[in-house]
Amino acid sequence: MLPGLAAAAAAHRWSWASVCRLRLRCRAAARGSSDQWQNVVTFGRFASVAPCGQPYACMLSPVKLYSTNVQKEGQGSETPRVGKVPSFDETVKAVLKKREYGSKYTQNNFITGVRAINEFCLKSSDLEQLRKIRRRSPHEDTESFTVYLRSDVEAKSLEVWGSPEALAREKKLRKEAEIEYRERLFRNQKILREYRDFLGNTKPRSGTASVFFKGPGKVVMVAICINGLNCFFKFLAWIYTGSASMFSEAIHSLSDTCNQGLLAVGISKSVQTPDPSHPYGFSNMRYISSLISGVGIFMMGAGLSWYHGVMGLLHPQPIESLLWAYCILAGSLVSEGATLLVAVNELRRSARAKGMSFYKYVMESRDPSTNVILLEDTAAVLGVMIAATCMGLTSITGNPLYDSLGSLGVGTLLGVVSAFLIYTNTEALLGRSIQPEQVQRLTELLENDPSVRAIHDVKATDLGLGKVRFKAEVDFDGRVVTRSYLEKQDFDQMLQEIQEVKTPEELETFMLKHGENIIDTLGAEVDRLEKELKKRNPEVRHVDLEIL
Repeated sequence: MLPGLAAAAAAHRWSWASVCRLRLRCRAAARGSSDQWQNVVTFGRFASVAPCGQPYACMLSPVKLYSTNVQKEGQGSETPRVGKVPSFDETVKAVLKKREYGSKYTQNNFITGVRAINEFCLKSSDLEQLRKIRRRSPHEDTESFTVYLRSDVEAKSLEVWGSPEALAREKKLRKEAEIEYRERLFRNQKILREYRDFLGNTKPRSGTASVFFKGPGKVVMVAICINGLNCFFKFLAWIYTGSASMFSEAIHSLSDTCNQGLLAVGISKSVQTPDPSHPYGFSNMRYISSLISGVGIFMMGAGLSWYHGVMGLLHPQPIESLLWAYCILAGSLVSEGATLLVAVNELRRSARAKGMSFYKYVMESRDPSTNVILLEDTAAVLGVMIAATCMGLTSITGNPLYDSLGSLGVGTLLGVVSAFLIYTNTEALLGRSIQPEQVQRLTELLENDPSVRAIHDVKATDLGLGKVRFKAEVDFDGRVVTRSYLEKQDFDQMLQEIQEVKTPEELETFMLKHGENIIDTLGAEVDRLEKELKKRNPEVRHVDLEIL
């Protein structure tokens, strides 16, 4: 190698590939004619050229190159031309140029074993020959799991099936078999239900029945039993007396019994385990059943009471002895009052556990099932008082219009209760935020973490049954995350790797390796914050932290 080139390589720390390219260009220039310059190489302020047979020359300024341009007439003329060769920085940029990956780039995508078997029609034995990579698990119950490169899986599927067309045919066949299996499974389940209905289900009951022995389930079952008995005796009293107010009370108890049966269905459904079709569970079933219950109270309770009251005003009928009616109303007042006390005690206990006042807990319908029982029993107690008062006025004055007015009063009371239930449960189903104090506590927990710079777009939604979904966009501190990664590395080994970097290709390999590890560290930080939120706030069941 020319001494000038050696000096330039040492001064500018050129790579071996750059020096070799320079040497080839010098040889090409030396093979040119003795009176012409064929090539020039310029690197910064240093230029090294090799003209025809002359000793090498070193200059400190850019070299002008004269090349022969052939004219149309065939004559040659010499014109000056300055040749510029890329510097070292430009060479690095050329090596690290932007890759054109394409719209469907999957070369570095990972795929789980289940997806590989299902989507590419492979067997587990086919995956044993592929490269296995351990990655962080997105699930809370496992620390890490095995994935495969999608490119390896695609290549293996082509090796197994021979061509993309054969793979597509196999997918189609398996899809048809899956549809047939689901239809057959549906038929078998239907036959099994019919068999159980005919012979009886001897399988032990699941744990869902236990919800009716405590909390809102217990309150609902007590209310169903008491209201069912009240409904029966009130209908007997209405048949005996013909009182419009007693008819309204009987309809009131009947609607309460039916609605509370609907609440029981909602409670049993709400405790079911989430499935792929309902990943966030069925907790909203309590709000849905309470909403339907409110609509039922309005149509069945308020509607029939108004109708019977209006008919009594238009066509008044004489009323028989009201003694039995008073006795039944007195018994109903005692029983409804007992159910009301059970509901009040349950709501107070739940409100105290949430750190809320009784009034606020009821107004926000945090426990929809117990809330319905509370309002229905409150309306029942007030309705009994209204009916007894109007029936007493009818007995004293002998005017049946007071009894009809009592029916209208009970219907109006039921209409107000149903409107409140419809409004509060609709608000809950639309996605209501949790208390501002709770949101502030969750936000402060994140902001006090060293790896977090700022929190934006915070959303905390009440999913029902004390479950909360929390979402926020997090601006992470890249230096803290990087330092967290470096604390787990061997600095001596990393320093040795840095000193061994001589070429742009080696630099790219070094940066890609540690860059991917830093991204994994960032993902681990997200997992850590999510676990911390759930640990300190048990009501938070679903956390979505988006990196800003």
